[in-house]
Amino acid sequence: MAAEFDGLVAAVTGGASGIGAAIARRLLTGGARVAVLDLDVSTAPEGTLAVKADVTDDTSVRAAVDRVLEEWDRLDIVVNNAGIGAQGTVADNPDQEWHRVLDVNLLGLVRTTRAALPALRRSPSAAIVNTGSIAATAGLPQRALYSASKGAVLALTRAMAADHLAEGIRVNCVHPGTADTPWVGRLLEKADDPAAERAALEARQPHGRLVSADEVADAVAYLASPLSRSTTGTSISVDGGMQELRLRPKG
Repeated sequence: MAAEFDGLVAAVTGGASGIGAAIARRLLTGGARVAVLDLDVSTAPEGTLAVKADVTDDTSVRAAVDRVLEEWDRLDIVVNNAGIGAQGTVADNPDQEWHRVLDVNLLGLVRTTRAALPALRRSPSAAIVNTGSIAATAGLPQRALYSASKGAVLALTRAMAADHLAEGIRVNCVHPGTADTPWVGRLLEKADDPAAERAALEARQPHGRLVSADEVADAVAYLASPLSRSTTGTSISVDGGMQELRLRPKG
């Protein structure tokens, strides 16, 4: 039985580490040829095509997509995963920081998709999967800027799905809860009590632990798969039940 992604080519932005690297490995396992687009590709998963790209630069993004097409002459799946974090209330970050985060988390998605659309229109199995966040659908403290950027990703996912459905391009989104990634690790290192902060983040998710990058990757693979031909304009939360469940306190 053929693997679900046999013959398909995928590009994953921010694919050299964390959730992006897990996504790249999952697509490889499923039979895809995978290009990793990242600022630092030194840690790109083995077996991928490592392409240096800056999603805040349109020329860089277009050159990266051209490199993928030069290598394989097709592009079927785009995973817009590149992103950066931000902390604070709406009053805590200057305009410059708002522009910086939105330039990566939102406009980076726009630039990559825009560059890939001509190739996706030629694909019989075109799919775009955007990495959102639980912060797009639940109010979290000290995450105003990050939440705004990921809320925009969710809204844009739905608009793109509507715009490109007739072209045979499916567009979906995955919302990770707090994931066990290098970025979260760096946040914990800065906390006054890293162990207590980690315990608090784990307790915030009803299943009592951080989400793994591989769990997010499996959800992305479902949304990207040609087996999911009727799934578009939707999102999958991988958050241990944080968004939808209201459990009674233990004890």
